[in-house]
Amino acid sequence: MDETLHQLGALLLGSIPTVFLFLSLMICYRFLVYGPLTRVLADRRARTEGAIEQAKAATAAAAAKSQEYEAKLRAARAKVFEARQQKLQQWSRERDKAIAEAQETAQRQVADAKTALQGQTEATHRSMEQSIDDLAGEILQAILPSNHASAGRAS
Repeated sequence: MDETLHQLGALLLGSIPTVFLFLSLMICYRFLVYGPLTRVLADRRARTEGAIEQAKAATAAAAAKSQEYEAKLRAARAKVFEARQQKLQQWSRERDKAIAEAQETAQRQVADAKTALQGQTEATHRSMEQSIDDLAGEILQAILPSNHASAGRAS
């Protein structure tokens, strides 16, 4: 058993440089590879999450701007519609005014034409009465001189 212990001691003594080399390799790995790799991965994760958060913030800002623009667009459309309605009302009032003026002018022209027609009718009646009186006088003169002549012969 003594020999087994002696072999075990020799193995243990032979494994010390391997253990030391393994530990130094682990320390070097920790400082040279694992540490920088962990920092790079953490930095990448931070940048990725930061980019995602920035993208979400940009998306939210874009949505807010979009809603703001839509609200402004609706307000502008409402103003245009209101201005259009006012213009249509103004045109309607102007049209109604023009129609009323035209009707008034037409009524005046009709009244003037009626007055002129009545004047012409009265003048025509007077002219006809004068012509009738003149014609009746001529007829009487044409008939009476013959009657006076025949009456003078008979006497």
